[in-house]
Amino acid sequence: MITATHLTKRYGDVAAVSDVTFSARPGRVTGFLGPNGAGKSTVMRMLTGLTPPTSGETSVLGHRYRDLPNPGRHVGVMLDASAQHPGRTGREVLGLAARTTGVGSAAVGTALSRVGLTDAEAGRRVRGYSLGMRQRLGLATALLGDPQVLVLDEPANGLDPQGIHWMRGLLRDFADAGGTVLLSSHLLHEVQVIADDLVIIGRGRIVAEGTTEELLQRQGTRVASLDDDELTIALRAAGIEVTQTPTGLLAAAEAATVGRVALDARIVLTDLAAGSAGGLEDLFLSLTADHSRGDAA
Repeated sequence: MITATHLTKRYGDVAAVSDVTFSARPGRVTGFLGPNGAGKSTVMRMLTGLTPPTSGETSVLGHRYRDLPNPGRHVGVMLDASAQHPGRTGREVLGLAARTTGVGSAAVGTALSRVGLTDAEAGRRVRGYSLGMRQRLGLATALLGDPQVLVLDEPANGLDPQGIHWMRGLLRDFADAGGTVLLSSHLLHEVQVIADDLVIIGRGRIVAEGTTEELLQRQGTRVASLDDDELTIALRAAGIEVTQTPTGLLAAAEAATVGRVALDARIVLTDLAAGSAGGLEDLFLSLTADHSRGDAA
């Protein structure tokens, strides 16, 4: 369990984070999203004891991170995969982390195998690693102590499609086994696929929080059928606002309600899903439009 309560961080007159409150629960993957400069990294650094908050509190597993005995055995952290000694081999990086956290040397081989780094790759110096390999090594370090919580900033950065698919499965399995995952990423499609819950931040403040399904449902329901004209008539007769889109219809009601109307009208559906065709990307852009740097670009 991760909690942030009225978390604020100020640098002089500038508020990087303002009154942020949210939680990430066991058994679930929580996606932590926001534009560049929104305060995501600052929040994650405060959660893991690297940056002291100006006010407010954070807790991991019911304790402040700095009060956890041997925190690496409870919380796996990867905030910057490039922050690894370039002159050491991957195995040496993990070996040092193993000694620091007090796990046996056997844990190094287990971690390497878990993230798909071969013995030959583990024997290479980190300066010769690709970005994707550094990501895998950083995740291996986070998993080394068999933690209950993972705090990951852009863990899929630099991974190819196969690697992203692998990471999705690893994090899903971790959460399904009862672990807590807090995940920051700009790969919105991947977050939509894996995240159970979303926390969206803009200019240091929470702009939306809830389950992925609940937040996507705010956009309405995407629906298509064998007869969209008849479906439009039926939905409007039921008092549901309908908008035509290039891919079908967007109805201002829950998917179950839309499906029930279609069933009563005996209309065959070919698509029925929460949110617009753009999914999480459309939701993210609509919620952060006033908080991004897009206009400047």
